[in-house]
Amino acid sequence: MHSDDEPAPDAPPTTPRGRTTSTSTDGAAATTPGDATDPRTGTGTERRADVRTGAPAPGERAVRRRLTAEIWIVLGLSLGKSAVYAVVSLVAKLTAGPPLAQQTATLNASQSPRPYLDLTYQLLSIVFVLVPVALALYLLSANGRSATRRIGLDGRRPLRDLGIGMALAAVIGIPGLGLYAAGRALGVTVDVQAAALNAAWWTVPVLILAALQNALLEEVIVVGYLVERLRELRWGTPAIIAASALLRGSYHLYQGWGPFVGNVVMGVVFAEYYRRRRRVMPLVVAHTALDVAAFVGYTLLPDSWLAVVGVG
Repeated sequence: MHSDDEPAPDAPPTTPRGRTTSTSTDGAAATTPGDATDPRTGTGTERRADVRTGAPAPGERAVRRRLTAEIWIVLGLSLGKSAVYAVVSLVAKLTAGPPLAQQTATLNASQSPRPYLDLTYQLLSIVFVLVPVALALYLLSANGRSATRRIGLDGRRPLRDLGIGMALAAVIGIPGLGLYAAGRALGVTVDVQAAALNAAWWTVPVLILAALQNALLEEVIVVGYLVERLRELRWGTPAIIAASALLRGSYHLYQGWGPFVGNVVMGVVFAEYYRRRRRVMPLVVAHTALDVAAFVGYTLLPDSWLAVVGVG
């Protein structure tokens, strides 16, 4: 037994902040210098020894290499892969013979003529496309902090997020229609058929789910995850915003040059908003609203209305 004023016999020795201590078998204390918690990212940069093995933690260069590899893996499983295929698709279109304006890109196509089998395929596709989102959130929570709270993907401010999201959708969507129409007129944008599902009772609900899937996939990975990881790698703000925006534009290249430019602009706006507010939820709301308008509108609006913006 020991008194309250006497330290416990097995209590570890204390050290100044920024240094860690371990005790060797002969009683000597081993310290590993390190930096304090990074005020910009909220992550610790201390090099702590493994208390179980006594081995020193990896240095800063090793951590940077691991983070870089992690980013490439996440992107390779998701939108980085989409970007590569989009580039190949654009090259194929440019070398196919007909000009871009005479070619089409079809989104949300039916996968079976049998309605309930098609529905099954659509739902499975939505679920599995979101697996990289779960992976990104899991990796961001490695330090024990909630990843959804870290990037602002939560319901703490529902009305505010909804209002900001709808405002962003208007700011991006209205000029975006004009840019698409201009691209069609100039012959640098393909005819984007935003929905090609067979008519069924579940067509509109599935299109809404597809819009939400796109929003979560793109905003969590291209904005929340990527910006957080590049900040940890000490990238500057202009480079982070450029990387996020160019990635967003690149996986839309299969639609032509017009959508590439439009999505780069959208990427700059969204990445800058996140840098200032650290909330992804308004971006998810905005992206979902844009895609619902595109997918459901393409399905339900008369052809004469779609022709106004060069669709169909």
